[in-house]
Amino acid sequence: MVDASLQGVASILVVEDDDAIRTAVHRGLRARDYAVATVATGLAGLEHVLREGPDVVLLDLGLPDIDGLTLISMVRTASNVPIIVITARDDDPTMVRALDAGADDYVVKPFGTEQVAARIRAVLRRGRPGSTPTPALKVGGLVVDERSRTVTLDGEPVELARKEFDLLHLLASRAGEVVSKRELLAEVWQQAWGGSERTVDVHLSWLRRKLGESAASPRYLHSIRGVGVRLAPPEEPAVAETGS
Repeated sequence: MVDASLQGVASILVVEDDDAIRTAVHRGLRARDYAVATVATGLAGLEHVLREGPDVVLLDLGLPDIDGLTLISMVRTASNVPIIVITARDDDPTMVRALDAGADDYVVKPFGTEQVAARIRAVLRRGRPGSTPTPALKVGGLVVDERSRTVTLDGEPVELARKEFDLLHLLASRAGEVVSKRELLAEVWQQAWGGSERTVDVHLSWLRRKLGESAASPRYLHSIRGVGVRLAPPEEPAVAETGS
């Protein structure tokens, strides 16, 4: 149960079946003044999310009753709570599946409590109301509207996940500029140091697919090898000159 004396601070739910890890994370986060609740099974975690509405969920993928990837999808049907995966699985395919299912971040065991606390601070910062949204950004036939968090391409709606939208909006706000992956990690994921550029690559791949392009045949998203990414309108087809 969450200590009533900690009301008003961020509430963290830890879904982890390993007693030692669960206890260590609980102790470390409580020492940093978070309100912490812990459960050992996925279904108990889902019930807690629906009942209590925590601010952040730390989720192990290897749960005894339900696969963590499945649980992420189940939570996403009912809540936008930030989910940070904590797991021993350090392969890229697992990371991609977790992000694709709706996770916001990914920490590989073994990890230090301060590392986890830093990731929590990052996702909480991203969830705070910011300044007044900017007017819709238009780049060629692409329109990115921060107010409604909608995107249209040539008049047709494009459905994007939260991080996909944030990434596209940042690139659209700097249309024509080359933005480094390190800058993207810092601005979109608040991971200026220690974050994996693979995270950016994965989301760019999803964005390209939804915009109907590919890295080999780009229209809007252009990767500049060793530098970064540039969002620019498609080049107008050349018009053949005709003689008088």
